[in-house]
Amino acid sequence: MAELLLELFSEEIPARMQAKAEADLLAALTARLKEAGLSWKNAFAVSGPRRLTVVIEGLDARSADVREEKKGPKVGAPEQAIAGFLRGAGLTSIEQASVVSDPKKGDSYVAYLSVPGRDAVDVIAEAVPAIVRGFNWPKSMRTADGDLRWVRPLKKIVCILDGAVVPLEVGGIASGNVTEGHRVHGRGPYAVKAWADYRKQLEGKGHVILSRADRRARILAGIEDVCSASGLELVPDEGLLEEVTGLAEWPVVVLGQMEPSFLDLPPEVIKLSMRTHQKYFAVRRPGTDGLAPNFIVVANISAADGGLKIAEGNARVLSARLSDARFFWEKDKATPLDVMGRKLSTIAFKQELGSLGDKVERVAALARELARHVGADPVLAERAARLAKADLVSEMVGEFPELQGVMGRYYALSASEKPNVADAIRDHYKPQGPNDAVPSEPVAVAVALADKLDTLVGFWAIDEKPTGSKDPFALRRAALGVVRSILENDIRLPLGQALIEAQNASWYERWAPQIGEDSRQKADPKGFDVDPSVQKLGDLLSFFADRLKQVLRDQGKRHDLIDAVFALGEDDLVLIVKRVEALGAFLETEDGATLLAGYKRAANILKAEEKKSALPENLSVDPSLVAKGPAAEQALWKAVTAAEAALETPLAKEDFAGAMRVLSGLRTPVDAFFEGVMVNDSDAAVRANRLALLVAVRDALHKVADFSKIEG
Repeated sequence: MAELLLELFSEEIPARMQAKAEADLLAALTARLKEAGLSWKNAFAVSGPRRLTVVIEGLDARSADVREEKKGPKVGAPEQAIAGFLRGAGLTSIEQASVVSDPKKGDSYVAYLSVPGRDAVDVIAEAVPAIVRGFNWPKSMRTADGDLRWVRPLKKIVCILDGAVVPLEVGGIASGNVTEGHRVHGRGPYAVKAWADYRKQLEGKGHVILSRADRRARILAGIEDVCSASGLELVPDEGLLEEVTGLAEWPVVVLGQMEPSFLDLPPEVIKLSMRTHQKYFAVRRPGTDGLAPNFIVVANISAADGGLKIAEGNARVLSARLSDARFFWEKDKATPLDVMGRKLSTIAFKQELGSLGDKVERVAALARELARHVGADPVLAERAARLAKADLVSEMVGEFPELQGVMGRYYALSASEKPNVADAIRDHYKPQGPNDAVPSEPVAVAVALADKLDTLVGFWAIDEKPTGSKDPFALRRAALGVVRSILENDIRLPLGQALIEAQNASWYERWAPQIGEDSRQKADPKGFDVDPSVQKLGDLLSFFADRLKQVLRDQGKRHDLIDAVFALGEDDLVLIVKRVEALGAFLETEDGATLLAGYKRAANILKAEEKKSALPENLSVDPSLVAKGPAAEQALWKAVTAAEAALETPLAKEDFAGAMRVLSGLRTPVDAFFEGVMVNDSDAAVRANRLALLVAVRDALHKVADFSKIEG
C-alpha cells in the first residue's frame, strides 16, 4: 500500500472556482485509478489561492493480473471471420484458441487472454497529464510559449508516490518534490516526501493553511476575537465569507474604522460598496440594525504592527469609494422618480415589446386591475408600478445594479411617497430565487404580480419561450415567483383571468405609437385573442402548471395528483393545492386505494369499448333496467346518485376532505359490482345500461379530480 500526493501549483486561482476544481480534480484522478484496476483506502483533496492538492492513501502498488475470455466464431466459420477473431484476440494461429462445445449452438472458438496488471506509477504518470490537459475550468488561459491551458499559469507539479517522484511532464513542466509556501512569510522552497510532511512544512514555516474548512474556521475565529474586543458583531454574509476563504493562504483578521459621517448613506450602499470593491465585512452594535463605523478586512499577511497600517490603508480606499457613493446619492435625490422614469422610454425592453417605458405603462394598468384581487388600493398600486423601474436610470443603480428597487424605495421615501408605495418599489422584483421571500404587503404583491405576468404574457405572445436548459429572460423564475406569491399570500386569483387581464393591459394596438409600426406589425400576428381557450394562453397555463408541480414536489407532493386536478380546468392555485392535499390524503387510505383500483377497472372497460366503437354521447342510465338487475347493480346506482347529490355541498364550500369522504362511500358498491355483475351482458340494452353506469361512476369521481391521471 502506498500514498500518492499530487499538487498543481499555479498563480492565483479565482476564489469562486476553487471548491469545484478541488472536487473535480479528486473525481478525475480517482476515476482514472479505478479504471486501471487500482483500489485505495482513503482519498481527499484541498485547495487554496495557488494550489490544488489531492492525497490518495492506501493505494495499491500494482493492479491485479486479469484473465479475459474472448469468444470467437463457430468452428468451420468463414476464413474472414476467423482472421478477424485472431486479430482482435492478438493470436497468430487458430491453434492458439480453445474449442468449447454447446449442446444448442455447437462448437466455437474461445481465446483465453492474460492481461498483466500495471504498476501504479505508470498509471499515474499517464493519468495526470491527461487530466491536466482536459481539465474543465470556467475560464482558462494559455501561456505565450506553449499550448497548455490552465486557469492561471501553471508553475509546479508535485507528484510523489510512496516517497518517490512520479516522472511526468505537462506543458514543459516536469514533476518534482519541491513546492513553495506563502509569498511573504515562508516562500521556501520546501522538499516534501508525503502528505504529513507536506502539511507540516507548509502550515508551519510555509504559513499556508491548506484546507478551505480550516481557513474558514480561522477567519471566523478572528472575526469573533476582534468583534468581542470592540463590542461589535458581524453582519452575516456567507457569500463573502466563502470568497475571502479563497483569497488568503494565511488569513489574518483586522478591524478597521471608517468616517462615521458615511453612516448617513443607506446601509445597503455601504455594505455593497464594502463587499463588491474591497471584500470587507460590515459590523454593527449587538441588538441594533444600523451599521457601526467599522469594517473587517481579511488580510493575507501578519503585520508587525498588528494590522494598524493595513486598517488605515483600507480605510482610505473605503472613504474614496463611499465618497463616490455619497455623490451619487445626493445627485439622485435631487431628481424626482417621476423625472427619472421619463428616461425609461429611451431604453429598450424587447424590440417586439417596446421600451421599458412601455412596460411600465402596461404594468401600471395591470397592477390597478390586480389590486382588487389582492386587497390593495388600486390608486397606490398604479402609482407604485409607475415608479417601480425609475431607479434603473439613477447614478447609484448604474454603479451598483444589485440595488435596483432598493434605491427606488429610498428615493421614494425621500420624496414623501407613502411607505407602502416605497416598499412596493423595493419588493416588486421578489422573489429572485428559491430562498428569497415573496412580497406580502398588498400593494407590493399587486405590482410584483403585474410585472411578472406582463413579462410572461408578452414573451409568450412573441413566441420566445424557454427551451431545454436555456432561459435567457428568466421566465421560469418569473412564473415561479407568481406561483409562490399567490400560494404564500393565499390569493384567490384564477390564473386564466389574470393572464387575460395581463393580455388586455399589454394589447399592442394600445401601445402602437410607443412601440413603433415595425415592432407592432411583427408582434400583432402573434398576439393572442382574449378568448381563454386559445392555444398560447393554454400553453402558458401549462407552463404555470409545471412550475406549480415544481413547488409542490419540493414540498413532497405528487405530480400526478396535480395533473389530476389541473385536468378539471381549475386555475385557482390555492384551490388546486387544497384539492391535491385532500386527494393525496384520501389515496393513502384503504378506501382511496381500493376506489382508485375500481376506477381504473371501470376506465379500462370503457376504453376497450370506445376502441370498438365510440360510446353514444347521450349515454345515460335507465333506472328501470337497473331495477331488473342484480342487487349489486342496484346498490351501485343508488350509491352513485347519492354521491352526486352529496358532492355539491362540500365542493361548493371547498371542503375537499368532505368530498373525499363522500367518494369513499362508493368503494364497497364498486367492489361488489365488479364481483357480482357481468358488464358485457348478452342483452345489448343491459350491456349499454351497465356501461352508462360505469360512465356515471367515472363522472362522479371526475367532479373531484381526473382519476385517470393518477398513477398506480
